[in-house]
Amino acid sequence: MFSLNTVYQKLFACYGPQHWWPGETQFEVTIGAILAQNVSWSNAAKAIASLKANNLLTPHKLFKEDSVVIAHHIKPSGYYNQKAFAIQSFLQWFHRYDFSFDALNAIPTAILRKELLSIKRIGYETADSILLYALQRKVFVVDAYTRRIFTRVGFLTGNEDYMAIQAMFHEHFTGNTYDYNEFHALIVKHGKDRCTKKPACNECYIADVCKQYGLAK
Repeated sequence: MFSLNTVYQKLFACYGPQHWWPGETQFEVTIGAILAQNVSWSNAAKAIASLKANNLLTPHKLFKEDSVVIAHHIKPSGYYNQKAFAIQSFLQWFHRYDFSFDALNAIPTAILRKELLSIKRIGYETADSILLYALQRKVFVVDAYTRRIFTRVGFLTGNEDYMAIQAMFHEHFTGNTYDYNEFHALIVKHGKDRCTKKPACNECYIADVCKQYGLAK
């Protein structure tokens, strides 16, 4: 049977490195992960740009800022009131570590993940994006594209929950942290460009290993 590594190698060969996650600092990457919830990255990027333009993209300044002001600047990301609350909740937690990523680096991944998931409005995908992209932890990020593609390919039934899908990648994908980063980014790229809701099977780079080639709807 073909492997997850086979799929990764095929996607990497066709699309090349994706250079995820955009951001000049660990904090920017973290805030970007929160803003990207349920929205395209282009909209999240507009919200990041607005925070930058108003000199707010630092933990100290955002921590002191009113949620109404934060919500105003992140409107392009959608769900801006909820995301302003999520940012403030994250910062209240981060303040316990003096806004230091060095302090977070000293915390074991399992413990850090549990703490991130305890923050209101921080779910599995956001927490794992922060861990992988901001903190370079070997944690696979699962999203809707992952479920769609790997159900069609044949690795999933479509009924698995987030943790079950992540466990499959942790057990069967033998990449390092860089590969985890690239694989998730490539899955998003492929899900947007080829394996869409109405898939372009005849243009698919992994059709030869897909059990539903030509049949997916």
